[in-house]
Amino acid sequence: MTGLIHLIVNRQELLYDLYALTQAFYPGIELDTSVSSLEAQEFAGRLPDTIEVCLLDCGGSLAITAGETITQGYYKEYAEEMIAKEAVVFLADGMEDAAARKRGLKKLFYDAMEEFTGRSLPWGNLTGIRPTKLIRGLMKKNDEENCGQGRTLAEQLYDMHRLKGEKLALGMEIAKLQEGILSKLHGLKGYSVYVGIPFCPSRCLYCSFTSNPVDRWKKRIPEYLGALRKELEYVDVSPYFKTRTLDTVYIGGGTPTALSAEELDLLLGDITAYLPMEHVQEFTVEAGRADSITEEKLNVLKKYHVTRISINPQTMKEETLHLIGRRHTIEDVKNAYTMARRMEFDNINMDIILGLPGETDADVAYTVQEIRNLAPDSLTVHSLAVKRAAGLKDWYKSEGDPRSGGAKEVQHMMEQAMRTAAEGAKMMGMEPYYLYRQKNMVGNLENTGYALPGKYGLYNILIMEELQSIVALGAGSVSKRVDEDGRIERCDNVKDVAGYIERIGEMIERKRVLFND
Repeated sequence: MTGLIHLIVNRQELLYDLYALTQAFYPGIELDTSVSSLEAQEFAGRLPDTIEVCLLDCGGSLAITAGETITQGYYKEYAEEMIAKEAVVFLADGMEDAAARKRGLKKLFYDAMEEFTGRSLPWGNLTGIRPTKLIRGLMKKNDEENCGQGRTLAEQLYDMHRLKGEKLALGMEIAKLQEGILSKLHGLKGYSVYVGIPFCPSRCLYCSFTSNPVDRWKKRIPEYLGALRKELEYVDVSPYFKTRTLDTVYIGGGTPTALSAEELDLLLGDITAYLPMEHVQEFTVEAGRADSITEEKLNVLKKYHVTRISINPQTMKEETLHLIGRRHTIEDVKNAYTMARRMEFDNINMDIILGLPGETDADVAYTVQEIRNLAPDSLTVHSLAVKRAAGLKDWYKSEGDPRSGGAKEVQHMMEQAMRTAAEGAKMMGMEPYYLYRQKNMVGNLENTGYALPGKYGLYNILIMEELQSIVALGAGSVSKRVDEDGRIERCDNVKDVAGYIERIGEMIERKRVLFND
């Protein structure tokens, strides 16, 4: 299918979920919600006071009312008028209970789309990014309230979310493993610190993070590090954090090792000076790109007792590296990894991305084999997410978006690539320990972290499962407060580097308000 999908919803609280599901069933097709004003009101006026969805496609039409599939009715004439607009979804409902309305409609909508398109989605009707958090919550609720009512966890998850098969098994495996890992951390009595370094040697085609060419900002990096120091000073004196134990510190980006060795020394010196590091169980630096890693920089990381680093090839196919804008070779990746091992870094993660332009399952199999030869301690497998802020979005516009040509074929290819990566991780002795999803993921799949026993990325679990407060420093970072009653509040730092430097006082004040200091 090609063209434009009009999604017309007269209940705005349902728009996100129906938008996400429609996009998953029709990947690469543009969705338009701007027509949902007058036309939606006119159409809603023709409907009875109940849930009703009408999905139209060039090849036919489908309508649902109260769970029944119908093709005739008082709206048929109007539906025929709209067929020329390609695929249209209408919704009108009169259910009073918002939570029940949302759950019921998502299931109704998903079942109808599954029948209409002849496709199932790997994660059922789930649209959130944290499926394992949902599974862990349900496991806990069943234990505490015995609310399973004779149904297994798998039966409950299928009934609620149409979740089944290998993704259900993966989610349950990770949720159970995490219980043991988390028992060694401080939970709500602890906290973690994230430090963002928004600079890279160059910007990758798929990247949507806050990242800036390090060469252009070289003169202002001392100012940036000075602003970070002020945020660290705030954390040091904050009453909120004085009563909690620091579990993990994570320096991400961007590419933190895009900084010079001297700049890294200043940054890590400030972090270890202002933060109570004595109980920290994990200190991670995303070394990331091979073209940013030197022996001098790795010596700095050793000096400050960094316990975990990432060296991320994304692919072991040279042509793809060039296409996505990474200015290094496969040999550079291998040399950086070998150097880190020689310097006795004993917890090294590697990232790969499935679904990069032009790559096949054979390319993925080759990448996984090359990584097996290196034998890292953990492997994070990402499904490509086509983000609005990434250069890949424009690249697809000019070169063509493969997702729009054959959703079934792309999904099958991605699922096979994911199995190839999972099997490779298993052969290295790794087990899946965390998982999350994003919008616009090719194949509607997930990102999964695999690790050898005892080499899990603790911060990754904490940030995804939302189990403790995280104070985030640097441009574009988001701090999160997690309370005992389950309430979660956030505040963000501005993404623009110059704005962050110049408004650092405001960034700190936002944190004071969030953490009630």
